[in-house]
Formats: sequence, structure tokens, C-alpha cells
Amino acid sequence: MKIMKREERPLQPVHMEGAVKVSVSKMVAESDGAPTAAMRLFEIEPGGNTPWHAHGWEHVIFGVAGRGALKSENGNAEFGPGDALLVDPDEQHNFVNVGDEPLKFICVVPLAGDK
Repeated sequence: MKIMKREERPLQPVHMEGAVKVSVSKMVAESDGAPTAAMRLFEIEPGGNTPWHAHGWEHVIFGVAGRGALKSENGNAEFGPGDALLVDPDEQHNFVNVGDEPLKFICVVPLAGDK
């Protein structure tokens, strides 16, 4: 067993083309001994968004704070605290802050998606 403290996992800016005002904190990673999955905490400032992208693994998302929109090739849906979302493998998508406070969500992916 291992416990990772939020205050010991600072937010880092996301430096991907198309990322606007996005930061991530790797809460559970392979370096922590995780055998199959990683958990990240994303924060998107008002007016920000993740890049439009797709990849070969699913995202399992849980809304923590703020208001967001999951935009995908299959449609758009707003979400907030307490909402769970599933983005299928190879589905084009991005996350957009649609509110006036930081959007925070937990994202769980296979270790291959946390590189």
C-alpha cells in the first residue's frame, strides 16, 4: 500500500500543441509502483481546453470542481462535480472549461497513456 498526498504532487503545465491553460498532477504513476493504471488530476483554467486528440486507450473521468464540456466526434456533453465519464479508445475528443472557475477532474488511464 502507498498513499500519495495531493500537496506533494504539484500541478505541472501541459505542453502539448493545442493545450490552453491546462495543468496536470500525476497522483498515481508507474513510478509509484502502479502495475496497470495511472491517475492524474487535471486543472483547466477558465477559457482553457485540452487538445483535440485520440489515442488507443480509454479515459475514465470523474468531475471534481467547476463546469466542463467533453467534446467528441460522437457529440458534446457538459459535466461537473460528481459526474463520471468514459471516453472510448480511438475516440477524437477534448475537454473544455465552460465555467468561470477552474475545472478539475480525475482521469484514470492505462500506464501506456501516462507517458
